[in-house]
Amino acid sequence: MNKITPFLWFNDNAEAAAAFYLSVFPNSRKLHELRCNEAGPYPIGTLLTIDLELDGQQVTLMNGGPGHPPTEAFSFTVRCDTQSEIDSFWSILTADGGSEIACGWLKDKFGLCWQIVPANIQQLIAPPAAMRAMMTMKKLDIAALEQADLQPA
Repeated sequence: MNKITPFLWFNDNAEAAAAFYLSVFPNSRKLHELRCNEAGPYPIGTLLTIDLELDGQQVTLMNGGPGHPPTEAFSFTVRCDTQSEIDSFWSILTADGGSEIACGWLKDKFGLCWQIVPANIQQLIAPPAAMRAMMTMKKLDIAALEQADLQPA
């Protein structure tokens, strides 16, 4: 286990979110789950927490009840090697109620925010024209960012 891992609060759909994220990211697996084993605020067998490894990143999801929905102040960054990879993650994560935000950011159907970016994003947007081009995009377009730097000012 990593020493530091994200711990995400879900109302009552952490199990569905875990199944979704495991299907989205290659090389991912469930590490451990904790279920309610005695009468209490949740029925016996209800998932309390689940530890995942999403393509190398460990994360814990918890069914914590209402009151603390995900916020755009926290997001995961997915660094992609190709436009095809960006397109694929974008399509999957915005499906079924997800939404586009801006500049490579999106919100999935569970309300969690993601940044789907080229692996070399820092280099790509270093030129001012490329940064300006990115500011007009929702899903990032690698070719357009590269082309923006070639245009006369």
